Amino acid sequence: QVQLAESGGGLVQAGGSLRLSCTASGRTDSMGWFRQAPGKEREFVAAIRWSGGSAGYTDSVKGRFTISRDNTKSAVYLQMDSLKPEDTAVYYCAARLGPGIGYNRWNYAYWGQGTQVTVSS
Repeated sequence: QVQLAESGGGLVQAGGSLRLSCTASGRTDSMGWFRQAPGKEREFVAAIRWSGGSAGYTDSVKGRFTISRDNTKSAVYLQMDSLKPEDTAVYYCAARLGPGIGYNRWNYAYWGQGTQVTVSS
């Protein structure tokens, strides 16, 4: 059974930065970050494969967010810079088995509890 633990959310002013962390127990092939704002669907943000480090991003965060991983710590990070009020959401770490990068929440079998990110204007 895979367990995920997230940390690093909080309140920040627009233009600021936050770093989210997620540690995983158990075998997985890739990790992703999703977010869900009130009244909206959960959406893909970024994902990365443990092996090789190939990564993918949704267009709205390209150039501002960076996903990385530390295989020795089984940890994945989401560095969020130039934050905007529209980035406000609960951010979820997710894990999956299988090839490629999953861009859809249905690709992921394991989920963390979520961490709140609030960006004030």
